[in-house]
Amino acid sequence: MKRFEMLANTMADEIRSGSRPVGSRMPSLRHLTTQHGVSQSTVFRAYYLLEEWGLIRARERSGYYVAPGAALEHKPAPQPPAALESAKVEISDLVFSVLEAAKHPNVVPFGSAFPSPQLFPLQRLARSLGHSSRLISPWSTVVDLPPGNEPLRRQISLRYMGMGIAQPMEQLVVTNGALEALNLCLMAVTRPGDVVAIESPGFYAALQAIERLDLRAVEIPVDPVSGIDLQALSDALDKHPIRACWFMTNYQNPTGAAMSQEKKKALVELLAERDVPLIEDDVYGELHHAATYPLPAIAFDTKGLVMHCSSFSKTLAPGYRIGWVAAGRFAEKVQRLKLMTTLSASIPAQAAIADYLQHGGYDKHLRKLRGAFRNQLASMDTALRRYMPEDSHWTLPSGGYFLWLRLPSHVDAMQLHRLALENGISIAPGPIFSARHEFRNHIRLNFGHPWSDNTESAVQTLASLLEQASR
Repeated sequence: MKRFEMLANTMADEIRSGSRPVGSRMPSLRHLTTQHGVSQSTVFRAYYLLEEWGLIRARERSGYYVAPGAALEHKPAPQPPAALESAKVEISDLVFSVLEAAKHPNVVPFGSAFPSPQLFPLQRLARSLGHSSRLISPWSTVVDLPPGNEPLRRQISLRYMGMGIAQPMEQLVVTNGALEALNLCLMAVTRPGDVVAIESPGFYAALQAIERLDLRAVEIPVDPVSGIDLQALSDALDKHPIRACWFMTNYQNPTGAAMSQEKKKALVELLAERDVPLIEDDVYGELHHAATYPLPAIAFDTKGLVMHCSSFSKTLAPGYRIGWVAAGRFAEKVQRLKLMTTLSASIPAQAAIADYLQHGGYDKHLRKLRGAFRNQLASMDTALRRYMPEDSHWTLPSGGYFLWLRLPSHVDAMQLHRLALENGISIAPGPIFSARHEFRNHIRLNFGHPWSDNTESAVQTLASLLEQASR
C-alpha cells in the first residue's frame, strides 16, 4: 500500500468511527505533513482518495470537511491503477459523436469547449479588423508568412515581458489557433511509433493528435487540485522512451487543476534532466480568477525545451483562429512545418488582433471576462449543491470555465450524455478524456455562458436523469 493510501485509510477509520464528526474541518495540509512526515503531494492524494470514497468534501478557500453520512460504514470504491503502460490511441469516433451533438444552437451548451461569444468585444474587434485591413501592404502576403505578423509578435512578446519572461520575438510562431501550434510542436519532436506522455483525464484533442500521427500514449494521472502526478511521470520516464510530454499546467481541461509554481519548476527540472521536450498547452492562463496570471512552466525553462502554446480563441476572438507558440530551441523547425502544412495564419486576422492589443483595451476586457466567469461559477456551484446528490463531487477551479464532476458510481456518463441530449442539454462525458475510455462516471460542465433560468433548469434536469443513466 502506498503512503497516501495508508494515510487515507487512517483518516477514513477516524471518520467512520465518529472520531471526526460530520461537518468538522479536516486537518490542514501543514499539520498533516508535519504530523506524518509526508509531502504535501501525499496529503493531497490522500484527501482526493477520501473525496472519491465520499467521506469528505472541499469548500473553496476553507479546506476539507467531513461529508454528511460519512460515519456510515461502507466499502471504498476501488481505485484504478496509475496508467503507466503505453497504448495505441483510438478516440476520434467517440469524440466526434459527442462534439457533433453540442453544435446545435438550441441546446444548453454545458458540453461546449468554448465560452459564450456574447462575452467578447466583437464590435470593437471588427473596427480593428476594418482599420488594420485598410493599412495592409500588398507585400504582407510575403512579409507575414511564418513566423508571422511582426506587430502581433511584438505585442505577444510584450505580454510575456509583463510576466517577467524574456521571450524573443524570433522564437514566436503565429498559428491557426493553439491547436495547430500544439500539433506542430508534436510533429517537430516525434516520429510515428514514438511514446508521448499525456494527462489522464486530458484534453481529447491531444488524444486525436496522437492517434493521427500514429504515436503511442502513456497516461499520467491528474489530481483535480494540484495537477499532474510528478511521481507517476518520473516512473513513466524510467519505464518508457518518452519523446515528449503534452501537459496543461494552468486550469487543466477537463479538471480545472492548476499546478503550483513550485510544482511547475519541479516538472521542468525533471524533464530537463532527461532532455524531454514539454509541449505546454496554456490557453486558459489569462482566465485566472485571482489577481494575477500564474506563471507558466516556460518561466522556469533554461534549456529551450518548453514549447509554450496559447491563443486568443478562448479570451478574445474565437472565430479569428489566431494562436502562437514560443517554441524555444524548436522554433525554426516549427516555423518550417507551418510553411509546409498551412503556409500562414490569416493575414487580416493577425493584423486585426495586433491593432486591438495595441489600442483596444485588452486587459480591461480580460478583467470583465474574468469577473463574468467568477459569477457564473458561483451560480453553477450553487445550482449543483441544490440539485445534485450528496455523493457527487467537484472541486472549484481557480481559473478557466470548466467543472469536472464525479457522479455516483452507478452513473454511466455516456448514457447520461444521450439522455441529456434528448432533453436539450449537452455535456462532455468522461470517457472522451481518456485513451482507455475511463472516467465512466465523470462529466465536464462548461460554466462559460451567462447564467439564466434556462441553465438553472438544465442543472435540475441533469440531476433528475442520473438514476435513468445507470450502468
